[in-house]
Amino acid sequence: MRAARQAAVALLLPIALAACASTGPRPDATATLVVDPQVASHYAAIDTEKFPVPAVALDKLKPRNIRTQVEYPTDQPPGTIVVDPHERYLYLVQEGGTAMRYGVGVGKAGLEFAGTANVQYKRQWPRWTPTQDMIARSPEINQQWAGGMEGGPENPLGARALYLFKDGKDTLYRIHGTNQPWSIGEAVSSGCIRMMNQDVIDLYGRVPDGSKVVVL
Repeated sequence: MRAARQAAVALLLPIALAACASTGPRPDATATLVVDPQVASHYAAIDTEKFPVPAVALDKLKPRNIRTQVEYPTDQPPGTIVVDPHERYLYLVQEGGTAMRYGVGVGKAGLEFAGTANVQYKRQWPRWTPTQDMIARSPEINQQWAGGMEGGPENPLGARALYLFKDGKDTLYRIHGTNQPWSIGEAVSSGCIRMMNQDVIDLYGRVPDGSKVVVL
């Protein structure tokens, strides 16, 4: 019996060592159990909207992109939106040298806006119409929507949009939601700033029309 037990240990030891030497993450059915409950609630499904908002997959949510309050000393007054496209963050300046920070997706090189603007108006589940430049760049995708796409789950502006104007003129630059949460933190859009739908809904409720926006 003792010899048999030793043989069994000898057979199992290489398997145990191989598991310790894993070179990549493996699916873990209990992984979501250790997620901060507040984070989980921020990115849960929303069924009180005009259209359902799916939950963000927590196992794919990068910690850097989680909505969080941070220290943010700045000379901008509270209520200002500061977009840092290089770091891919949006900050809503608050009192006491702090800000609410959101992870964002940004425009591809050469498509970005920079400077100061204002939120001229906001829309829930906005209609989307591609610009002529967007149609020219990708006619096979965008030409069919030249007349506009109604708001909804498939609309690329997502659940909310903030429309930025400068000196009374439309910059054609938007802060909006997305139905592609995997794109947050990436440079993939046609120049606008995209947020997870849960985050843009949160931002929408915090900023009034006329709010100042600074894009670094």
